[in-house]
Amino acid sequence: MKDIPPSSPRAADVLATRLYDAGCRFAFGMPGGEVLTIVDALERAGIRFILCKHENAAAFMAEGAWHRTGAPGILVATVGPGALNGVNAVANAHQDRVPLIVLAGCVDADEAQTYTHQVLDQTQVFRPITKATFTLNTGAAHVIADKAVGIALEGRPGPVHIDVPITVAVTPVTPELPARRAAAEPVVPAPATLAQMRAFLAKADRPILIVGVDALNQGFDTRQQDMSSALKDFVETFNVPVITTYKAKGLLPEDHPLALVGAGLSPKADNILLPLVQRADLIIGLGYDPIEMRTGWRDFYFPGIQTMIDITAEPNHHYMHQATMNVVGDCSTTLAAMAEGVTPRDTWAGDEVATAKAELAKAFPTDDDWGPAAVIDTCRTELPRDVLATADSGAHRILLSQMWECYEPRGLMQSSALCTMGCAIPLAMGAQVADPNRTVVSFSGDAGFLMVAGELSTAAELGLKTIFVVFVDASLALIELKQRQRRLTNAGVDFAKHDFAAMGRAFGGAGHTVTSRAELTAALTAAQTADTFTVIAALIERGAYDGRI
Repeated sequence: MKDIPPSSPRAADVLATRLYDAGCRFAFGMPGGEVLTIVDALERAGIRFILCKHENAAAFMAEGAWHRTGAPGILVATVGPGALNGVNAVANAHQDRVPLIVLAGCVDADEAQTYTHQVLDQTQVFRPITKATFTLNTGAAHVIADKAVGIALEGRPGPVHIDVPITVAVTPVTPELPARRAAAEPVVPAPATLAQMRAFLAKADRPILIVGVDALNQGFDTRQQDMSSALKDFVETFNVPVITTYKAKGLLPEDHPLALVGAGLSPKADNILLPLVQRADLIIGLGYDPIEMRTGWRDFYFPGIQTMIDITAEPNHHYMHQATMNVVGDCSTTLAAMAEGVTPRDTWAGDEVATAKAELAKAFPTDDDWGPAAVIDTCRTELPRDVLATADSGAHRILLSQMWECYEPRGLMQSSALCTMGCAIPLAMGAQVADPNRTVVSFSGDAGFLMVAGELSTAAELGLKTIFVVFVDASLALIELKQRQRRLTNAGVDFAKHDFAAMGRAFGGAGHTVTSRAELTAALTAAQTADTFTVIAALIERGAYDGRI
C-alpha cells in the first residue's frame, strides 16, 4: 500500500503527533522496511529520528534524552531481530522506572497467518518487561497513543510497547482529537493520616530521610525543582539527615551538611549508614524504592522500636521491608503537608550526623596518587560543577556513586536497578543530544566500553562533544574481585588490554591515554575545548578496587 499524502493523517501520524504533544523531540533506533512510515511520521511531526548502530544503545540514548527533557524517550525498532535487540534496555527501563515508548514494526495479522520470516509474537516478548503493550489499529489509534503516553509517565514511570502493523501505519484515520484524559493531580493523605504523620514527626528526636527514585520522578516535567526545594526546606527546618539511592543523588545538593551521599551497593558505605539509620527513631522513606538496594537493606530497621513512614508512588509489594505507615501519593506535596503546624525541635543533638559524614569521606578518600579514586576525583575537580555524568555497571560505578558529588537531580545517570553493562556511553550521548551546551562525561569500564564502541561513530555523525572516560585494567574488575573473595580459580574475567584512545581517533574523535593526574588534567582541559568527542583511557592496575568499595 502506498503512503497517504501528508494532508491525510495516517495512523502513524496520529501516534507521532501525540508524542510530539507530550514534549518528545527525539527518537532513536535502527530502521527496517517495516518502520519507514513510523520514521516518516515522527519527522513530519517535528520529532528528529536519530540513527544508531544498535537498538539496545538507542534505548539508552532515549533514556538519556528523557533525563534532560522530562518527555518520554522513544525507541524505534524494526520487526523481529530489531525489536529483540532492544529487550535488555526495555527491561532496564522497566526496573529503573524510565518512561520509554517502544515503537516496533510488525507484520500484518492476516499476513502472519501464512508468512513466517522474522515473525514472532512481539507483544508476548514485551509484556513482562513493560507497563503495557498494544497493537496499533486504525479505529483506536488516537486512544492507544494517549494511553501509551499516560501509562508511561504516571505512577511509577516505565516502558510501553506498541506494535505498529505495516498497513495500519499508512492507513488514513479520522482526523479527530478525542478528549484526552486530564493528568492526575498531586494528592496528599487524608486528614487523619496526616495528623498521625505529624505526631510522629513532632516527637522525633532523631528523624532520618531515605530518598529514592519515586521522589526523583514525580512531577519531573513540571515540578522537579519543587521536589528539591521541598526537600531542602524540610531537612533544614527539622534538621533531618538525608540518605539517597544512587538515582536520587542530587535532589539535595551533596555538599549540604545534611546530605550523606548515596547508598545501595557499597558494603563500606553500608557499614556507616545502616548503624545511623538504626539509631533513628523516625525513618521517612520518601519515594524510596528498594529495587536499587543490595540485600543488606532488606528489613533494615527495628519495627516496634523505630517508626517508619513510606511515601511512595505505588503500594509496597516488594516486601523488602514493611513500614509503620504506608502512604501512596505525591512525595513533594505530602512532605510539605506533613510539616505543616509541626514545631521544629532540637533533633540529632549530638554530632552523629557530622561524624557519619566524616566517616564516609574517610572511607572514600580522594588523595590517591593514581588509581580509580584519583581518576574520579580529578574529573570532579577539573570538570564544571554542573557537568552531567553517566556511569556504566561495574566496580567503578560503586566507587563513583559514593565519591561523585551531585548538586542537582539527574547529575549522575546510571542503571542502578537492572545494573546492565554498556549503558554509560549511550546515556551520555542521549543527554548531550537533548542538552548540547552542557558538559557531559561518561565513565565506563573497558569491557562495557567494548560492548558499545560502535556508537562512537554515532557520536561523530551527530557532532557531539561528549567526554568518554574509560577505566582500563583489562579485567571484569568487580567479577574478578568476587571470584577471588570466593577463592575460585581465575577464569573468564581477564582479557587483552586495548588501545581505547586509538579507537576514539579512528571513529573521528580525540583520544588520550593517561597514567597520572597531571596527564588526566591535561586531557580533560583539551576535551573541554575540542570540537569533537574525546575518549580518555585511564590505565589502572588490576586489583585497584580492592578494599575501596
